[in-house]
Amino acid sequence: MSEKQKKATAYWKENVRYLIILLSIWFAVSYGAGILFKETLDQIQIGGFKLGFWFAQQGSIYVFVILIFVYVRLMNKLDKKYGYNE
Repeated sequence: MSEKQKKATAYWKENVRYLIILLSIWFAVSYGAGILFKETLDQIQIGGFKLGFWFAQQGSIYVFVILIFVYVRLMNKLDKKYGYNE
């Protein structure tokens, strides 16, 4: 295996690791906060809405958008680390 292939393999392994971590966070927020822990979170209110309802309707979307920006930042660092930046 050439040095270029090793570098590309390491790059994609790190990329997939980032994806798994970020998607796990999103799953935990959307499924956990919106479904599993809904009753517990409904005891707290934000703007007149129960927190469990808020996470199910809005919170997971906000977290997903934030995770997109985190992913972009991580990928920019990863690109620089492996020399793939433009």
